[in-house]
Amino acid sequence: MFKTTDELLKQIRLGEDSSLELKNLEYKGNQVNNPHRNSMADELAAMANTANGVFVLGVDDKSRTIVGIPEDKLDVVETWVREICNDLINPRLFCRIRKIPVITEEDVERVIVRVDVPKSLYVHKSPGGYYHRIGSSKREMAPDVLARLFQQRSQARIIRFDEQSVTTAPRDCLDKALWEKFKTPLSPEDDEEFLLKLKLLTQDEDGKICPSVSGILMACRQPQDFLANAFIQAVVYRGTERNAAYQQDARDITGPLDEQIAEAYKFVEKNMNVYAIKEPARHDIPQYDMKAVFEALVNAVAHRDYAIQSSKIRLHIFSNRFEIFSPGTIPNTMTLESLSLRQATRNELLTSLLARCPIPLANYSGSRSFLMDKRGEGVPIILSESKKLSGRYPKYQLIDDTELLLTIFAAQPPLEEG
Repeated sequence: MFKTTDELLKQIRLGEDSSLELKNLEYKGNQVNNPHRNSMADELAAMANTANGVFVLGVDDKSRTIVGIPEDKLDVVETWVREICNDLINPRLFCRIRKIPVITEEDVERVIVRVDVPKSLYVHKSPGGYYHRIGSSKREMAPDVLARLFQQRSQARIIRFDEQSVTTAPRDCLDKALWEKFKTPLSPEDDEEFLLKLKLLTQDEDGKICPSVSGILMACRQPQDFLANAFIQAVVYRGTERNAAYQQDARDITGPLDEQIAEAYKFVEKNMNVYAIKEPARHDIPQYDMKAVFEALVNAVAHRDYAIQSSKIRLHIFSNRFEIFSPGTIPNTMTLESLSLRQATRNELLTSLLARCPIPLANYSGSRSFLMDKRGEGVPIILSESKKLSGRYPKYQLIDDTELLLTIFAAQPPLEEG
């Protein structure tokens, strides 16, 4: 949309419409005083709830005159927009902010700020409520319109969220060193053609080529820059209580998903106890079966709902148990009781990529070579291997229908010989 500055200036002369909003800013000291932050948040959320659009700051919306942003206020304005998107819109809104010098009709150079607002994958709430855009103005959504929008966007998440475009991410955020492992002798030689066929790149509704959700998760060094909370928060507690005073170790595990799995595996391995007995030769008994831990981590990463950007995968280790919370409920065709018997996936593209991704662990003791198992053996391995070690089956629970909790119980230390 408005690929060149000339195209943008022509549209400014025509005035606001459903995809263009013009704003002149006023300042008090080193702060933006007008428009009010809440009003600006409502406008941005309305655009994101409706269509791809552009806000141009530094233009009078009535006269369409380019007023410009003073150079000493450019950073102030950028921070103002970014804080509104992060703090006043839920879920937070990712926009592209650019400072653009233009020549006015009076042949004077001024600087405007362009804010590209993508049509969102979510339904955004701002301080005034839920808004959408009709023509050049925002309107509060009627209950039936809001319900329909939630349904449309939730269906997109359930069916194909991992293939959706991340329009705020540049193409070059996909690192060739990360996606090249998916190439085969039959893959297209042209990089862009290959990435489009693999759906790591995709076209949005305006024809713009940008990374997909799966592309960001598998081939971007820092996925959380574009998909909030796309990481694993790992914590070790001393004892059996979730209490910060008893915290022994903690780490936010980031990076592409295969690296997250490997680093979380190493985190558990480093922090669990290993007991030794003689029978008569020395025999080590770990607290947790690492094949079961590996499957639990792969399942959490592969099947979580990445559309829930307010939550992250949480991994907690206690003296008597291992817990992993994965955002999102189970698919509506399954029950907790059928998890070990059936297969269903929320993220089909993502799981297919993980099934082609070599296991990045030198000490992995399982029998397969790739991260994802297409035969549905993950949950049975978690259950059976954990039961052999601890004598107890792991436990799956749904928490408020928003996240899945898996608890694996620790093996008991051997009795000391008396």
